[in-house]
Amino acid sequence: MMPLKNIVTRSASPSCSIPSLFISLSLLCILPLSLFFFFHSSPNPQMNLLQTTPPNSIKVYVADLPTSLNYGLLENYWALDSDSRIGSEVDNEIRKKTHIGGKSSKKFLPYPENPIIKQYSAEYWILGDLMTPEKLKLGSSFAKRVFSADEADVIFVPFFATLSAEMQLIVNKGVFRKKKPGNQDYQRQRMVVDFLKQTDAWKRSGGRDHVFVITDPVAMWHVKDEVAPAILLVVDFGGWYKLDSNTANETSSDMIHHTQVSLLKDVIVPYTHLLPRLPLSENQKRETLIYFKGAKHRHRGGIVREKLWDLLINEPRVVMEEGFPNATGREQSIKGMRTSEFCLHPAGDTPTSCRLFDAVQSLCIPVIVSDNIELPFEGMVDYSEFSVFVAVSDALQPSLLVNHLRSYSNDQKDRFRRNMALVQPIFEYENGQPGGIGPVSPNGAINYIWRKVHQKLPMIKETIIREKRKPLGALVPLRCHCT
Repeated sequence: MMPLKNIVTRSASPSCSIPSLFISLSLLCILPLSLFFFFHSSPNPQMNLLQTTPPNSIKVYVADLPTSLNYGLLENYWALDSDSRIGSEVDNEIRKKTHIGGKSSKKFLPYPENPIIKQYSAEYWILGDLMTPEKLKLGSSFAKRVFSADEADVIFVPFFATLSAEMQLIVNKGVFRKKKPGNQDYQRQRMVVDFLKQTDAWKRSGGRDHVFVITDPVAMWHVKDEVAPAILLVVDFGGWYKLDSNTANETSSDMIHHTQVSLLKDVIVPYTHLLPRLPLSENQKRETLIYFKGAKHRHRGGIVREKLWDLLINEPRVVMEEGFPNATGREQSIKGMRTSEFCLHPAGDTPTSCRLFDAVQSLCIPVIVSDNIELPFEGMVDYSEFSVFVAVSDALQPSLLVNHLRSYSNDQKDRFRRNMALVQPIFEYENGQPGGIGPVSPNGAINYIWRKVHQKLPMIKETIIREKRKPLGALVPLRCHCT
């Protein structure tokens, strides 16, 4: 295998990680013994790829927002006659066939299938889990709902921020970025923030223990600064970069402004994958070396995509397709990913896309060319066990990327795929229940999200306590430069 200074080439060997902010002396004493029993009792040693011993639960209070800000938005969406945007034909067909629409037509409303919206459906499944009665969960959920904010570890904000933004783009795109009466999304954002700021829970913590789902880069566009102290569930930090004007002329592309996001408090969550899962038992021979389907032209960090396209388009066993995962594009993507060894994942307008999770579900080894990428559940999942990471500077050298991928042996590629099969479930939101209300998979995305939030609690509690002791009127400089 040819050496590359910035490419992760470590083979998928067993490893064990215990994500924790602090490890006590007693844990250090018993760790060797616990590892012995783990390796000798697990039916599949490779399962140590995942964190398997989480704490018991996290106590979650659901803020008392009006239904119009969550399930009511679904009623409004399905009540639309149609949506003319790309990818919407699938939902238009659902409206025709099932007559969804109106406030009394369905007890449980599905989330849109339009891929533009569906890829950001975490808000729907997380709330569905919290709405499920405890007696039906049978211990499947890591989040335990409590009905007093005083008892809670965190306060969940049940606002369908993605659906609110996308509804506005459907109804009146022209006012989307304007703070004016015609922008219903802005009005809903203000309603959420103004309501929360009047609650005792927000006043006690400054919102730091509140959890917002903001997966769509354009969601909550007008109030990002106001909710920034909270725990944000985001797919990446691409929509949150804000360079400090004092460093604008320096090499500062990695800087995140202190009023925005931080890995210390926020949680990176998966996109909802758009392609179905391929079981390892159904994997077949793959004739294509590298596959990519998507838009060639992107903005900001995504300009690397166009350069990669021009380098790879004429390479043998490389397929570069321009398109979108609508009805036709979806079938092309399924075929392309399932018949390819590697699936290219370059940065787009933001560092990530749902393409990465479609690749995992298709057992197509992800090749990640995105220097600023953040990934879900790191510390609980080791991506280098089933993905190849390539620095942008290396990937743009002629023939270097293709030659490197060709150097992987069949045994190495098979090992990557076996590891992908192990992690497929943790990127799965859907529980097959009407309205998303029902037991979730113990090893699914929702439980992994809450486990990750639980890891943040000590730091969040410390921040709340430090803020309380600050004298009134004291000016403390904000120094956070967190990555």
